[in-house]
Amino acid sequence: MKIHFFILTLLLSTAASKRGAPQDFVRSSCVHASYPGLCLRTLSSYSGPANTPRDLAQAAVKVSLTRARKVSSYLTSAGVTGKSKKERGALSDCVEQVASSVEELGKTLGELQRLRGETFELQMSNAETWVSAALTNEDTCVDGFEGVDGKVKSEMKKMIMNVAKVTSNALYMINRLDESRGRHQLHP
Repeated sequence: MKIHFFILTLLLSTAASKRGAPQDFVRSSCVHASYPGLCLRTLSSYSGPANTPRDLAQAAVKVSLTRARKVSSYLTSAGVTGKSKKERGALSDCVEQVASSVEELGKTLGELQRLRGETFELQMSNAETWVSAALTNEDTCVDGFEGVDGKVKSEMKKMIMNVAKVTSNALYMINRLDESRGRHQLHP
């Protein structure tokens, strides 16, 4: 009887540790991200696989792309309205910057989904460049509101910084993938 109990306990603990393995991988991968708490929240709740650095990099880019698309859609549907000429100009520029971010993040995701050993270095360089460009676009959007006062500036800054933070974490995950190349299989 004691042997059966021991085996059952061993099997249950093994099953529990396997269920926690992806969570532990996400946790250990996010610990040094620019925004570790946000990284853990967004990638822990991600519904896709998160078992390799490639999975996490793709998931992080998908999170960033989804948020950037929401902001872009909001800006497009809300129209470019503001009280002052400077505010309208900043909003108009921001619409363009966020649209560019969406495009760059989309190209990044496509590149990560097609990673191959023989072109890995070029593809990683592309992905890193595009995510960096998306992050720059987001920063430029926020910078455009310098000297603008009021509610619009506050709302825009909050929305764009939310996207910029997950984009920064996506860049971190892409860099981790680049560093881990030799340790994980690239082909799906």
